[in-house]
Amino acid sequence: MITSILLDDEAKALKMLEKKLVKNFPDIDILATYQEPEKAVEAIKTKRPDLVFLDIAMPNMSGFDVLSQFDNPEFEVIFVTAYDSYAIQAIRHSAIGYIVKPIDEEALVEAVKKALNNIQLKVAKKNNKILLDLLTQKSNTISIPTQEGFIFVKLESLVRLEGSDGYTKIICKDDKEYLSSYNLGKFIEILKDKSFFQAHRSHIINLKYVTGYINEGYVELLNKTTVPLSKSKRKDFLNLMKTL
Repeated sequence: MITSILLDDEAKALKMLEKKLVKNFPDIDILATYQEPEKAVEAIKTKRPDLVFLDIAMPNMSGFDVLSQFDNPEFEVIFVTAYDSYAIQAIRHSAIGYIVKPIDEEALVEAVKKALNNIQLKVAKKNNKILLDLLTQKSNTISIPTQEGFIFVKLESLVRLEGSDGYTKIICKDDKEYLSSYNLGKFIEILKDKSFFQAHRSHIINLKYVTGYINEGYVELLNKTTVPLSKSKRKDFLNLMKTL
């Protein structure tokens, strides 16, 4: 018998999911339901379910954070989200299932059938790793937490990042901009050992998009935008540019 654990911080949504799951898949044994992510993590570790439903948007720990608590998660995952564009890009890329609130019964049935098939094929570990690599920046894609959720952007599309008041503005080469809840220090850590350089205490630049250096102490980037270059950074910057 397939076993399952359900996690959603909203009691009403959790009850509705359980009701529809029991109705359509009576053979699935629901071991437990949880509203607290921390309790769910412990239960998943001890009960070792085959299938876990994870709400994405929760106050203290997101569904992604829950999955990240496991080094090599071998259980199948179906994410539950209130936003049809909320991190769906990464979830689709990893071939992991998801359903959108309010839960449509046909969509639930389709997602569960796919999950049951994946359990038989034993591909959960591979799919989970793909998603975790995206979330932990081990791929060429960066996950940017925003007020609405996560945006997933290719590193090659990032031109510069600007920190302000504990937030970070991300500017891409297609002129799209995102405001992240991460401060600039977090992005300095994420982007180290990549083609990025902290030009100023408030600015990180992609060296691939540097088009010039102005003697007054500014770096010229794509689209003729300029970023200040700290005096203490100028020597390192010029040396790096010689190696590109």
